[in-house]
Amino acid sequence: MLPLLSDRSVEFSRRNFLFGFGAGIAVSTFAPHLLRSAFAQSSNEKPLILGAGNHRYEWVRGWGKLPEGMKYGNMHGGIQIDSQGRVYMNTDTENAIIVFDGDGKFIKAMGKEWRADRENNGTHSMRIRKEGKTDFIYLTNLARHEFAKITLEGEIVWVKGYPEQANIYKDKNEFRPTGIAVAPSGGVYVTDGYGANYIHRYNAKGDYLNSWGGRGKEDGKFNTGHAILIDTREKTPLVLVADRENHRLQWFTLEGKHVKTLDGVEGELLRRPATLDQRGTDLVVGDLVSRVTILNKDNKLITQLGDNIDPKKRATNKIPPEQWLDGQFIAPHGVCWDQKGNLYVAEWMAVGRVVKLKRLK
Repeated sequence: MLPLLSDRSVEFSRRNFLFGFGAGIAVSTFAPHLLRSAFAQSSNEKPLILGAGNHRYEWVRGWGKLPEGMKYGNMHGGIQIDSQGRVYMNTDTENAIIVFDGDGKFIKAMGKEWRADRENNGTHSMRIRKEGKTDFIYLTNLARHEFAKITLEGEIVWVKGYPEQANIYKDKNEFRPTGIAVAPSGGVYVTDGYGANYIHRYNAKGDYLNSWGGRGKEDGKFNTGHAILIDTREKTPLVLVADRENHRLQWFTLEGKHVKTLDGVEGELLRRPATLDQRGTDLVVGDLVSRVTILNKDNKLITQLGDNIDPKKRATNKIPPEQWLDGQFIAPHGVCWDQKGNLYVAEWMAVGRVVKLKRLK
C-alpha cells in the first residue's frame, strides 16, 4: 500500500465544521514532529502521496529538468496546459515561456520580449485557450505594462496597454496587470492586481467595455486582485477573482456586478489566494502561503495539499533548493490541471520551482 501523508497538519476548528468543510473529508491530524518524521523517512523509492478521497496525488520527484547549462531563474508567473498536454510556464529571464511535455521533457523556450526589466518582473500570468482548432496564449506582463494574445510559437496576435478609456491611470506605469481570463464568448478580463486593483473588460475584438473594483475591503473592492478566472461550474458563467490580501475569493457577473464572496475564515481555508484553475466542478486555489486548496462545486473544502510545516518557509522566494522538501510547497504562484487530472504548480522562487502532482485513480 502506498504511504499517505497528511494533507492538513492540524485539526479542523469548530468554525470549519460550521462552514461544512469537514463533511466527508478524510483528514489526518499528525503532530508537527510526526510530520517531520514522515518527511524525513521519505525516500526516492517510496511514492509520496498527498490528498484525500478522489483527490489523491503522487508528488513526482525531479519533474521538468532543463538542458545542461540552462536555469529557470526567477519564477513569478503562471503555468498552463495546451490541448496537446504540453506544459507552459513563465520565468523572468529571456526564456519567458518554457515548454515541457507531460513527462517533464524539455521542448523549447521562447518569448525574450516578455522578460523582466531592471525595475519590474516580466510575464506574470498566462491563459491558454483553444479557439477553433488553434491554441492561443493570453498573457500579462509587468515590465511592459501590457497584456497580449500570442500563438503557441510566440507570434503576436495583438498587444494592449493600459485602458485609457477607464480614466483611472495617469500613464502606463500605473497599470500593473497580474491576471487574465477569457469568457466563452471570447471577451477578455484583466485584473490590475499590482496597480489600481481594477478589473478591465474587453469584447472579443479587443474593444474596451468597462471597469470595476478599486482598492478596499468591502465587497466589490480588492486588495491585490491577483488572479482571475471565468468560473463555468454554474449554468451562468461568472468572473472569479482571487482577492489575495483580503484573503478571499469574489464572484461577479460577466458585466461586473458583485454576486458573492468566500471569506478565507481566518486563514484556515484561504491565506493569500494567488492562482486559480477549474476542472469539471472542482476549483483549485494555489495559495501563496505554501499550499494548494481544492474546493467542490459548492466551494466547500475537498482537500489541501503540501502545506509547509515551517512558517519561515512560507510565501518567500528566498529558500535555497537544499532546504526544499518534497511534499511541501513554499509559495505556489501558478496552478493548472491537465486533461488527465494531474496538477502542475509553479512556485514564486528566485531559482524557479515547478512541481507535478500525478492524479491517482
